[in-house]
Order: sequence, then C-alpha cells, then structure tokens
Amino acid sequence: GAMSVDSITDLSDNTSKLLEALQLSHPYELDAQRSLGKKKMLSLNPISWQVPRIVERCCKHIERHGLQTVGIFRVGSSKKRVQQLREEFDQGLDVFLDERQSVHDVAALLKEFLRDMPDSLIPGELYGAFLSTATMEGPVQLATLQLLLFLLPPCHSDTLHRLLRFLSTVARHAESSWGPDGQEIPGNKMTVANLATIFGPNILQKEKPGEKDAGAMNFEDSAAIILVLQRLIEHHQTLFMVSPEMQCHILRRLFQTDPDVIDFLQRRK
Repeated sequence: GAMSVDSITDLSDNTSKLLEALQLSHPYELDAQRSLGKKKMLSLNPISWQVPRIVERCCKHIERHGLQTVGIFRVGSSKKRVQQLREEFDQGLDVFLDERQSVHDVAALLKEFLRDMPDSLIPGELYGAFLSTATMEGPVQLATLQLLLFLLPPCHSDTLHRLLRFLSTVARHAESSWGPDGQEIPGNKMTVANLATIFGPNILQKEKPGEKDAGAMNFEDSAAIILVLQRLIEHHQTLFMVSPEMQCHILRRLFQTDPDVIDFLQRRK
C-alpha cells in the first residue's frame, strides 16, 4: 500500500519536478513521541520508508550474528542454501532469518540481490555523474554527492541509506577489541576500503547485468567506484540529511511554482 513520491504529482495537473528531485522529509517522522517509543529512521521519502524486505532482514541478521565473523562477504557460501533462500523471498514468503542460517549464506544473498537488480541501486543514468565525484575533494565532493543522492528514486534512496548504515556498522567492527573481562573480541577485518571494493561494482553498474554489449570494467572506473562508495559509507549520516536552509529554499520555490504541493504537505503535517 505504499505510494511512490511520483504519486504526489498526480494530485494536480502540474508536475512538481522540484519535489520529485528533493523528496522533502515528512515532518511527522521528526516527532519521536508519535512512533510509540520506537526509533524510526528518517527518510528522504515523504510517503513511507521503502526498503525491500530481503535487504532489511539480511542486514539485521548480519548485525546480530555476523559482526565478529572474520572475512564476512569474502568467505564462500553454500550455493544451494543461498538459492533456496532467494526462491523463498522471490515467492513472497515471510522468510525468518535466525542463528540457524549461516551468516556467509545471508551475506551472499544480499550481494546477489544488489547485483541482480533490474536497475542498479544507483541507477545507470547517474553512473557517470557519481563517478565524476571521484576527482573532487573535500566539501565540494560531499556537496555534489548529496545533490546526486537527492535525485535517486525513493526506494533506491531509502535502500541505499539502509545499506550504507549497515556497511558502516560492519566497518566499525573490523579491528579486534577487548571485552570487559579482558577477553579478546576478534575483528571481522572488513574495513571501509574492503567493503567498498566488494559492494562498489554491485551498487554502481554502467550496464545492466547480462546485456550483450556490457564490456569489462576498466581500471579507472573500478578505482573510482571504490573511492565513491568509500565516501558514501564514511559520510552517509550527513549526506542524507537535508538542511533546514535547503528545505526552506525549496519550499519557497514550490510556493511560487506549485502551491498545490505546499497545500498537500501542510495537510500531511
């Protein structure tokens, strides 16, 4: 029953490109008291939080059972078990992942899902724009990445946000640490650079998988993809945050061009 952001533009004869591009955060999500004590992630999508069930459950499973697993995402998995899980999700079954499932199987399932999406998590038409940020530095690079993230479709934006938050959590457990009783807690060895190397080609794809004219990725593109994903992981918290100044600027523009959208947002508020 979730609507897409594009549904807002169907409420009037005019198409609000500004709202479609920015996807203003819904003020309802800012009120913690309305979430019945549960913390809800803030979404750039004003309608609902759109993350595929398979992504959410794979991330949660690894966060609960795999953060101390050495070489997570690098160690091999059971192709048969991964295929079975994939078929269950594809059939719409309510798949329950617990400690009985191997974290390596779940990790492989997550990578396969991202790799085989009909359109990659960062859509192909934005591939070149995202890669161009690899040659930028500092605030300019981050500002450009943020504007590009605002152009993602709602489901892609929410799913990428969830994935980056998950990868950041995995990276924080890369190094070994010591427990309160002096016992060593092994690190998973998966640094931000390692994770970017593994997930980069699955998230940023120049061609759709399986197309006959899809050529091998050149070294320059590969290095740029890894660097861009590193920046996205490292700065995901600020990159997905829309400043009050930008929201006010867009609302002023909308008031001039699409007042009907302002009315819609006010009714939702």
